Amino acid sequence: MRKVERALVSVSDKTGLVEFVKGLVEFGVEIISTGGTAKKLGQAGIDVTEISDYTGFPEMMDGRVKTLHPKVHGGLLAVRDNPQHLRVMEENDIKPIAMVVVNLYPFEQTIAKEGVEFGEAIEQIDIGGPSMVRSAAKNHKYVTVVTRPSQYAKVLDEMKTGGGEVSDELNRELAVEVFRLTSHYDNAIATYIGGQTDTQFPQTLSLRFEKVGDNLRYGENSHQAAAFYRLPTASEPSVSTAEMLSGKPISYNNILDADGALELVKEFARPAVAIIKHTNPAGCGTADDIHQAFERAYSGDPVSEFGGIIAVNRSVDVQLAKQIVKKRNWPVFYEVIMAPDYEDEALEVLTTSKRWGADLRVLKIGNLENVKRDQCELNVRSVVGGLITQTRDLSLYGEAGLKPVSKRQPTPAETADLNFAWTVCKHVKSNAILFAKDQTLLSMGPGQPSRVDSTIIAARKAGEKANGAALASDAFFPFPDVVEKAAEAGITAIVQPGGSKNDQASIDAAAKHNIAMVFTGVRHFRH
Repeated sequence: MRKVERALVSVSDKTGLVEFVKGLVEFGVEIISTGGTAKKLGQAGIDVTEISDYTGFPEMMDGRVKTLHPKVHGGLLAVRDNPQHLRVMEENDIKPIAMVVVNLYPFEQTIAKEGVEFGEAIEQIDIGGPSMVRSAAKNHKYVTVVTRPSQYAKVLDEMKTGGGEVSDELNRELAVEVFRLTSHYDNAIATYIGGQTDTQFPQTLSLRFEKVGDNLRYGENSHQAAAFYRLPTASEPSVSTAEMLSGKPISYNNILDADGALELVKEFARPAVAIIKHTNPAGCGTADDIHQAFERAYSGDPVSEFGGIIAVNRSVDVQLAKQIVKKRNWPVFYEVIMAPDYEDEALEVLTTSKRWGADLRVLKIGNLENVKRDQCELNVRSVVGGLITQTRDLSLYGEAGLKPVSKRQPTPAETADLNFAWTVCKHVKSNAILFAKDQTLLSMGPGQPSRVDSTIIAARKAGEKANGAALASDAFFPFPDVVEKAAEAGITAIVQPGGSKNDQASIDAAAKHNIAMVFTGVRHFRH
């Protein structure tokens, strides 16, 4: 245990700062501070020694040089049990600094802003901050280093318990956080500067995510351990940034399905509802109002939807809440509901359902309008011994959009269904075949090694509803066999990427059965 007698405080994020420093002062801690931090503390009535008064040198070069001084780093790095270190401190009037409260310039938040200039980003590269926290962390046997407002309460609680002292265990824990922080900070800077000239995929890739709450109960299966981590700079409405309003703890599988459901409804400007089961859409619908969209989504595959995850791109009102919990011919049960917001009465309806309301996980996503979806975030997946990464699949069509290639042109109603089917098909596991009609998902054949088998599955599930429906395929047809199966099912319009050497055979098969066919110029494999 080490008693804290002197603390150096210099922060960009001033959340909870005044209260924390007042807590330190109650234990007799002397406060040294810099610039805007010293000003804020002084305005709060806290006695502060300015860093320039402590070092004897003024802050200079627009604040670039203020803490890079032997009286600072000597006070942090001195080994208190080393007589030679103590003699040097006395000879040079260096006082021991037992605590550093520093968070770094907001570099990542700066570069995340739209239109940020390179020079502005460079000015947000912190030099003194990382130097101080690394010095303190190296000497954590004697120095406590605090880098996040969320650590304030824990430090004060321990000081209250220990009479102003901080334990070796907590100092070590805080030091580990420092090296994780500075490693990520440096990597973010290197990636940004390198990205001005280099590829977006750096030669070495460092990832830093923060754990969300406690470990998950288990992973994909009960014998697997799991945890959920969030990108610290995540700002886009997502399952990672959602606020949980009600329900039991979310699971590993819930997170995957919730992500899939939300990403699907984000695709639509119109009111839309998606119901996801095992990462595939079991139901999806769009309409002029969210209530009709839900009924269309539910009508897709009620059997498969049991135990699924719902995402809607409009706020949930009482009417929609009652539709969701309504008793139907087939048993209804959902694990998770995600929406931008909920009326108070709607939330009560959802969470007091006699059958499953207490367990229902209700997630608030926030405003989905004008979502900025391309933030240079990469998709990362692990393989044994490594990982693969790629940019997000945010494109829907090629430059030409929907390009009719068949003799018969699609009708306006077919065109609307083709656009809808193509959008939903993008979110189905490959090989993906999807049937849709009236802006409603009828059925799908997901994840089959054979595209023909996927078509047969979709046709069997749709039955007579397939008459006059649209078919979407996530990739091109190497042979006309899918068109033949589609015709047997009653399909009248097909959307596919095109690009096969054998495209003409499929186009000819479409003409034979009076099917309208359009190409998109882009495929959407999803493994």
